[in-house]
Amino acid sequence: MPVISFKKNMPAVEVPADTVLMMALLDAGLPVASSCDGDGVCAKCKIIIVEGKENLSAENDTENFLREKNGLSSDVRISCQTRIQGNITVDATYW
Repeated sequence: MPVISFKKNMPAVEVPADTVLMMALLDAGLPVASSCDGDGVCAKCKIIIVEGKENLSAENDTENFLREKNGLSSDVRISCQTRIQGNITVDATYW
């Protein structure tokens, strides 16, 4: 099973493959910013991918639109639109 590690000193979390990143973080008890409850509208659930970008699902049309609209860098993913397929290390400005 994939492991989510954190840039900050927090315990790693093991999750089933193909889990939505936002749900994995919420299930682990971590706050994830969102005003649309994961509907892919607000982009507040953006997460910085420190390592393992290649272990995530490809960006879908919704995520591409939100990236362009909000001017997000390529190391940021919209967590409600991203599925975990392997080990990653993440960070967020609000943790």
